[in-house]
Amino acid sequence: MCLAVPSQVVAVGEGTAVVEAFGRRREVSLLLLDAPVVPGDYVLVQAGGFAYEKVEPKRAREALAEIEALLGEGGEAPDGAVGW
Repeated sequence: MCLAVPSQVVAVGEGTAVVEAFGRRREVSLLLLDAPVVPGDYVLVQAGGFAYEKVEPKRAREALAEIEALLGEGGEAPDGAVGW
C-alpha cells in the first residue's frame, strides 16, 4: 500500500518541484501531472517521489491534519519513513 502525502510546492524547476510537508522539503518529479503547478499549489506525492495529482488547498490541509493526528503529537514522520 502506498500513502500519498499532500505537499505544498515551494519551487518549480524543469520537470521537478521542491515540495514541503511536515516541515521537510524534497525534490519530486512532475512528469505524471497533466497540469502545470506554481509555488503555493498542493500536490499528492507518492513515496517514490512522483507528484501525480494537484489538489485543492482546503482538501490538502484537511488531509495533512488527519495524517498529523495519526502520527501523534509533533506530527513528524518517524525516522526512516519511506519517502520523507
